[in-house]
Amino acid sequence: MSIDPLASALEIARRVRAGEWSAVEVARASLEAAARVDPVLGAFAALTPERALAQASAVDAAVARGEDPGPLAGVPLPIKELTEVEGLPFEAGSAALVGNVGVRTAAVAQRLFDAGSVTIGTTSAPEFGFPAYTEPAGRLPAVTPWDTRRGAGGSSGGAAAAVASGVVAIAHASDGGGSIRIPASACGVVGHKASRGLVSVLPTGVPGPGLVSEGVITRTVADTALGLDVLAPGNGFGDALASGPGRLRIGVSTTPVISDTAAVHPACTDAVATVAGWLAELGHEMVEAPRAFAAERWAAFDAVWTTGAASIPLPPEVEDELTPMTSWLRVRGRQVSGVAYARALAAIQLLEWEVAQAWAGLDAVLTPTLASPPAFVGAIHNDSDPAADFAAQIDHTPWTSVANLTGRPSISLPLVRAGLEGVELPIGVMLTGRLGHDAVLLQVAGQLEAAHPWPLVAPGGRLDAQAT
Repeated sequence: MSIDPLASALEIARRVRAGEWSAVEVARASLEAAARVDPVLGAFAALTPERALAQASAVDAAVARGEDPGPLAGVPLPIKELTEVEGLPFEAGSAALVGNVGVRTAAVAQRLFDAGSVTIGTTSAPEFGFPAYTEPAGRLPAVTPWDTRRGAGGSSGGAAAAVASGVVAIAHASDGGGSIRIPASACGVVGHKASRGLVSVLPTGVPGPGLVSEGVITRTVADTALGLDVLAPGNGFGDALASGPGRLRIGVSTTPVISDTAAVHPACTDAVATVAGWLAELGHEMVEAPRAFAAERWAAFDAVWTTGAASIPLPPEVEDELTPMTSWLRVRGRQVSGVAYARALAAIQLLEWEVAQAWAGLDAVLTPTLASPPAFVGAIHNDSDPAADFAAQIDHTPWTSVANLTGRPSISLPLVRAGLEGVELPIGVMLTGRLGHDAVLLQVAGQLEAAHPWPLVAPGGRLDAQAT
């Protein structure tokens, strides 16, 4: 039995259900790949071979009985380490929680398990998912397989690196300010942030202020639709890809939104111009999009973000073990009064309405995903000056959090690559759609993928050469 290491999640599940591939053999191949490349990649917080092989054996047994194990039958699918799974390490990227083990399984993880997926491990994230890079204290940084000197982005950096390297076809991820789309851009994969409320975290989680969306990172749009159909059942995203979106009116902008100081790299503006031309060739109407809002209006996000950091229940004795960034965010969050927090939530609601007015008549808005190519490890991370670190993150990601504030769906696509410093790097472009119109966003993403397919994994050989 020969298993294609570049098979999509859809293909793996189809072959496992048909009895052509053994889920156990698929799991072993994925675990072996992870063990081989992770000393360079830094993608995994933990590998869980015993659990994976037990799950895979159960899938194979179900197939042998003539039962359907589910839409993700036998598909290796790691869980982001910020999501609790009973019995697995649950350290949330923090040295302060080393040795902590999950006592229950989050609803989103359980949906993925119930669909027949195989949990080969947990993917690396920065402490509590706050930074736009994945460089957890005491562990390897997660790096992009395209150039292992550069970071995989954050906070779902481990998930994106695992997918981009070919270890898995799909990985669980989450996005509170760009945490799916940032690493998707850095690693040359597909990252979709769902509309607010589409993926429920109930009954185990609390929705909160609505900034965070659970989802997946994949190599193909069809696999993203598959993952979304599992996490938000009943919406038929996979079926929707069989038809096109019709002629859309798409706005284009390369003007940073949440920063007045961000310098946009020419490779990023060129990527948007290229993709805008492709969309026009596909029959869509392309127009200039106005800036969503003035940078100072982002203060509402800042107040809610820092309050979220301050609200993490931690025993006083571990405070000194937190990263300077987390400590700084917690201190600032404690300074936000109840009245200020309520005003921030109201400001976010007003901002959502104002963006809807500014982008009225637009089915989607095309921007760069990031203001620059994948950042070198440590280039943004600054423990000696967390305020400068935070400002650098804002300048690097001046578009992604717009979708989190407004609740809109948004997807980063690896359509363009650029040669920089002798290395080919992925340059993500981002489409942000109307609230609740995830299917349309996936349809136009599928159109672009069909017309201009991207590499399924980073150029081969680099990781294996460095890991040996």
